[in-house]
Amino acid sequence: MTIDHWLEAACADADRRGLPELKPLLASLAEATRALRSADWEEAGRAADEAAPPGLQAPPEQGAAR
Repeated sequence: MTIDHWLEAACADADRRGLPELKPLLASLAEATRALRSADWEEAGRAADEAAPPGLQAPPEQGAAR
């Protein structure tokens, strides 16, 4: 199921239940899910590790050059 299909079904369910005020929240959740799914987690992890104080940095992976 795609995010768009889920959003369509969730909005239809909200309408059936008489909860139209829920639809903007569902749309926000769909957008947040899209953003999370498209994020470059490897790059974000490297950036966070490089910004950490020296004692809190993750050790380099064996065999991997940084």
